[in-house]
Amino acid sequence: MVSFAAAASSLGLITKFVRQTFPLVDAELSLWRNAAAHACPELAEQALSSIRDKKFHCQGGSIYSLYPGVNAAGFVRLVVALQTISDYLDNLCDRAGVADEDAFRQLHLAMTDALDPDAGLHDYYAYYPLKNDGGYLAALVKTCREEVARLPAYRLVKPAVLDLASLYSELQTYKHLDLAIREQKLAAWAEARLAAYPGLTAWEFAAATGSTLGMFMLCAAAADAELEATTVTQTLDAYFPWICGLHILLDYFIDRAEDRNHGDLNFTTYYADERQTITRLTHFYRQALAGALRLPDPTFAETVIHGLLGMYLSDPKASAPPEKPLSTALIDAGGIYTKFMYILCRLLRRRNILA
Repeated sequence: MVSFAAAASSLGLITKFVRQTFPLVDAELSLWRNAAAHACPELAEQALSSIRDKKFHCQGGSIYSLYPGVNAAGFVRLVVALQTISDYLDNLCDRAGVADEDAFRQLHLAMTDALDPDAGLHDYYAYYPLKNDGGYLAALVKTCREEVARLPAYRLVKPAVLDLASLYSELQTYKHLDLAIREQKLAAWAEARLAAYPGLTAWEFAAATGSTLGMFMLCAAAADAELEATTVTQTLDAYFPWICGLHILLDYFIDRAEDRNHGDLNFTTYYADERQTITRLTHFYRQALAGALRLPDPTFAETVIHGLLGMYLSDPKASAPPEKPLSTALIDAGGIYTKFMYILCRLLRRRNILA
């Protein structure tokens, strides 16, 4: 049961999120839209479509700019730049007719470079057939490095952040390979790491690695100059695999029909049936909540968790058969807090505020 104080706090957070943070996101995306226009036509098309079609990723990640002690404008700049790297590279790997493992791995060095201000920069397009992006990707990387360098406790979170970024990059390298080999390579990669995560399937682990939320939360925590190592550990344990896994499983859940039609990999299709899908997503939700209660600001974490359910399940794709019964079951499992977030997100979508 959610207390009145917690509900009021969450409502205040969401109100500030929409009224103050969304305009900051729009402003940053406008800058990157202009920068993308200087790339060659093929790369410009992928950059611009990633901004246009995946804006809600930046909107969602920017919630961390409201974490206590964070400089909102600077953190939105970080979130938008890092998420735009992620979305742009996803397009380059998925939509440009390329299926080269070396090219994908080299491109995704941009993710780890972006989060390591002490490292050198790589030639990200070294193995990719298109190369002239007008400096777009390097500029995104440098923007991230500038912002993380300003976080007073970044040295404490940096190893965990880079680990998550590396896992993310490895996932993206394998999941975009040719259909004939990607499943085998992904399974072998994930299964080699499952010993540290008992009870997870290879596909659930892989899903968790696909989220950027753990990176954002650790960076937000690093805004506290007095951050302690125990808090970093608690944060990582709450986010990976549970909050991160819930995030990406929901993302794949609403895309099931679309991915089926296009022959794209979807982690939720590895569940035996609809009952197991609901059971496992509910398990991730409950484990995420349990981890949230151990964090310094549990109300913030709970808002993120219920917000994930509200945001994804309010997507029109979640209301189409056969997704609708599962969406209803997941909303019911989340209780009154999730129902509130669901209604709020539907309203924001109706008003074209939430992309």
